[in-house]
Amino acid sequence: ETPVGAAHDGPDEAGTRLPAQAPAGNVCIDFVILPEGYGQTKQVDVGYRISQLRVELENELSVPDRALFLMNLTGAAEHRDVLPDDVTLYDLGLRPNDRAGIELRINYYQEQPVEEYVMPDTLELSIVNAKGQTTAITVHVQRPLLAKPYLGGFRNKQTGGQYHHAVTQTAPMQRKELRAIRFHREVQTHDYRTRSTQCKKENGTQMEKVGLYIDAVNDRVMVPRRPYFSSADKAALVLEKSVIIQCHARGMIARRRSRQMKKEKQERIELDERETERRQLEAHARRQREVERRMHPRTFDDFAVLYKELEAWRLNEAKRIANSGFDEATRRVAQRELLHKETKLLQTIDKLKIQAHSRNRDAKIKSKLETMAQPKVWAQNDGEITSVHTPFTTRAKELMDLYSGLRLPLLTVDERLDVLLHVKWTIKEFDCNLTRELVDLIDREADMLNRGRPEKSFAGLRRRLANLFLQFIETPEFNPEAMRFQKVPRELFDQSGTHPLSTVPIRAIGQ
Repeated sequence: ETPVGAAHDGPDEAGTRLPAQAPAGNVCIDFVILPEGYGQTKQVDVGYRISQLRVELENELSVPDRALFLMNLTGAAEHRDVLPDDVTLYDLGLRPNDRAGIELRINYYQEQPVEEYVMPDTLELSIVNAKGQTTAITVHVQRPLLAKPYLGGFRNKQTGGQYHHAVTQTAPMQRKELRAIRFHREVQTHDYRTRSTQCKKENGTQMEKVGLYIDAVNDRVMVPRRPYFSSADKAALVLEKSVIIQCHARGMIARRRSRQMKKEKQERIELDERETERRQLEAHARRQREVERRMHPRTFDDFAVLYKELEAWRLNEAKRIANSGFDEATRRVAQRELLHKETKLLQTIDKLKIQAHSRNRDAKIKSKLETMAQPKVWAQNDGEITSVHTPFTTRAKELMDLYSGLRLPLLTVDERLDVLLHVKWTIKEFDCNLTRELVDLIDREADMLNRGRPEKSFAGLRRRLANLFLQFIETPEFNPEAMRFQKVPRELFDQSGTHPLSTVPIRAIGQ
């Protein structure tokens, strides 16, 4: 197969003979199409012109005429920018058996000069009516006098036609001229002008004097109907009325300021009264708290205050006895009475300690059981709080209700038996020494209730029953939620009462 542009005798296909100075031989050229990056290598005669090479490549690549550009020769010879059409590869510096590279760029679209469109004065349109007849209509084009604003429009997706809003297709609105002639006030009034003049009579007026007589027979004396109001009188009147207006205005400002000051004073008085009342209430509450701390002490600080006041009272009484001047017998009797009073007061403080311990213990147990029965709470990213009741918290809530029922006083026999029955059903789920002892105590109280025993005889039994049931609640084997409140590991406890037993059956109430 003959390579592209091979040398041969006679004229080539384009009718152009190779130059005589170009030696015979081929060069290897790597053509690269940019920007796609496709490449192809060809053997080209060294005496081949760039224009002939471009035509053959356009025919081979099926691109329009003059749409292919050969540029940037690299390799054995270099040439930047577009290669001229009237030179050969030999003229560019290539020799036989050399290797080079040429970039190919294809430009399908070339900018054509845009012809300015001039709309004709008339347009001939063919319109098809409802009967199918074609009618020719002549439309006269009205040239726009002003540049119309673009207010948008829409485009038909099927045909690609663009339509503007109607305001851009119509002539601008002309304002209507009012036929009625209208004048403003200055045109409807007379144009006054000020001119100075002097009449002829005044010009010839003379006054009597020595040697001149003037006849006054026909003279008349003109008296105005009301006295003349001069500019000085007007200024005085304006001053008088201005003083009156100032008096009223200043009076209004003074009354407004007075009302504001009275309001502020009343607010200060009310604020002082509220503050005084608040301080009195705080002092009364503080005094009631101090009295309550001494009448019903609950904390260690309350009892410390009692012991401190008792010691101060004892020292004061001892000092009074020592300085009273009593004889030895009377002084000893007074000291014995003081010791007796101090002993009574110490006994009273001890009783208050027992009562406070009982109340604190009940409050602590109640708080602990309520904490066990509280649902699990999680804070979400949006600030909301989610609370969930688990089976363990539900179990703790049921046990807390049963414990509260056991501690309720003043229940009827049927209500007490119902509470005992629910407690027994709950503990019968487990078989151990603790539950057996609880069942025995429940059966004993039920038997005593059926016999009609008095309430005083149940005090110790019910206290023991409540304590054992509290121990049942605090055991993690029976109440899993109690595990969170264990301060000592379970291995260190004596758990003999919670070991399961299954040899002796549990009796029911009334058996």
